[in-house]
Amino acid sequence: MNHPQAAEQFNRDIDRTTWHDKALWFVRQKRDRAVYQVPEWEQLRELASQIKNHTLSRLDDYLEEFERNAQQNGIQVHWAANAEEHNRIVLSILQKHNAKRMVKSKSMLTEECHLNPFLEKHGIEVVDTDLGERIIQFSHEPPSHIVMPAIHLKKEEVGRIFHEHLGTPADASDPQFLTETARQHLRQKFVAAEVALSGVNFAIAETGGFVVCTNEGNADLGVTLTPVHIASMGIEKIIPKLEHLGVFTRLLTRSATGQLITAYTSHFHKPRPGQELHVVIVDNGRTEQLGRPDFRNSLKCIRCGACMNTCPVYRRSGGHSYDYTVPGPIGSILSPNTDLKKHSTLPFASTLCGSCSDVCPVKIDIHVQLYKWRQIISKEKVMPAGKRLSMKVLANVLARPSLYARLGRVARKVLSLTPYAISHAGAINPWAIARELPEPPKQSFRDWYAQNAAKEMETPVSPTPVVDPN
Repeated sequence: MNHPQAAEQFNRDIDRTTWHDKALWFVRQKRDRAVYQVPEWEQLRELASQIKNHTLSRLDDYLEEFERNAQQNGIQVHWAANAEEHNRIVLSILQKHNAKRMVKSKSMLTEECHLNPFLEKHGIEVVDTDLGERIIQFSHEPPSHIVMPAIHLKKEEVGRIFHEHLGTPADASDPQFLTETARQHLRQKFVAAEVALSGVNFAIAETGGFVVCTNEGNADLGVTLTPVHIASMGIEKIIPKLEHLGVFTRLLTRSATGQLITAYTSHFHKPRPGQELHVVIVDNGRTEQLGRPDFRNSLKCIRCGACMNTCPVYRRSGGHSYDYTVPGPIGSILSPNTDLKKHSTLPFASTLCGSCSDVCPVKIDIHVQLYKWRQIISKEKVMPAGKRLSMKVLANVLARPSLYARLGRVARKVLSLTPYAISHAGAINPWAIARELPEPPKQSFRDWYAQNAAKEMETPVSPTPVVDPN
């Protein structure tokens, strides 16, 4: 299904849609309160944006610098051009150690590469240790949000999932009880694991180290207990210097969840004695996006999810309706780069209100890029034929003022005579399913203006009397 079809399906459950909308708006409000406490917030956004601009302009240099410094620290660095190479590299490390059990902390890159099903086909048990990720792993779903992967599920649904997979009572839905159950379940997986995989929030070229931000400490626990740590990193995660890190950590969590900082901001610079530390640096279409002048800014994204929490379309359509690893406004920019035809409806999943750009901590011009993708989709003729034809007709009408005025008069007359049941029929007018059509005006503004301008011309102007100043 494309986005409109999937969104329509999500909206059939009105209670869920309303709850989903309110839950995300609550997070957006938390973000606002956290931001208002930082007087220099806009200066931080501008600084972060400029750091990212500079980094993208010299991305190859900084990646090579990171590799040199990481290798000097004893880290083994691997390069992957695409998802297939990334998955093969991870599998080869596991096979080298005869490992069959791996714990994984939340990594959107591994979701993008579909690592879990690939490893499971090769007999590897992969356990997502983030609570939200573990829930959706049990339910065989992809994340619906990059920060809150199970935000689309209610506690009662989580209770049923845990009852099926962990044997909790059928009616258990207390969040504290469910969380404690998950904690005990995951402790066993941590102890039994042979390899741990984490994502990378920021990689520092100057030091060859990287940073992982979590709230549950699952990344720290996994990589501390296992003899092998694999870190999967997109090429856009690099920043030049350690002094730049504080700019992004101040922005990231305030934008994501309204916290001052994540509970755990963990720095990894070298493997501990007796441990192997691997970093897999992945392209997977990012250099192609970098080569698009109109869209390279999207690579500045730090995956905070703020654009999703504020987007009126995402909040009311759910993350799964986007059918892409990264949903929401930023995903609607990234996805056409990977498959323009498959994701041709996503740039239209926006009101272009600009709220996403307003809250972006690195000042990505998201709504502008969505508009530019629409132009490309139209030019490449990958939008539905009906929409292409209707847009062409509309363009011809709007280019002819007299024709536009005549059709406006016809439309006003037809609407005034059309029975309510027909004008609000969903099959004929989907716009009116949830809205009342306004009453057609008796005349357009153009007609009103012309009429009043003519009257003003006919009205004689009284001469202004001359007043003697003396």
